Amino acid sequence: MYAIIETGGKQYKVNEGDIIFVEKLDVEENATVEFTAVKALSRDGALKIGTPDVEGAKVTATVVKQGKAKKITVFKYKAKKNEKKKLGHRQPYTKVQITAIEG
Repeated sequence: MYAIIETGGKQYKVNEGDIIFVEKLDVEENATVEFTAVKALSRDGALKIGTPDVEGAKVTATVVKQGKAKKITVFKYKAKKNEKKKLGHRQPYTKVQITAIEG
């Protein structure tokens, strides 16, 4: 059984027990999160597709960790203008473990 959920403007295919990294959620570690934007749900070989969401379906997850990804370097440069800019960026994320798929 799997579900396709949407969070942070992205869609994820999840099974029970999966650990995924999603855009930062404003919750504490070890808290429970419910994703109600379930786009599709597969159970016993039958696929149920929502318009736009599957009614009554939800995915429950536990927050494992709040963190930041590795630093990337952003370098902007314009030739012959003596213009350059070096920046770094670390994208925040939330690591969640899927505990239950209902629907």
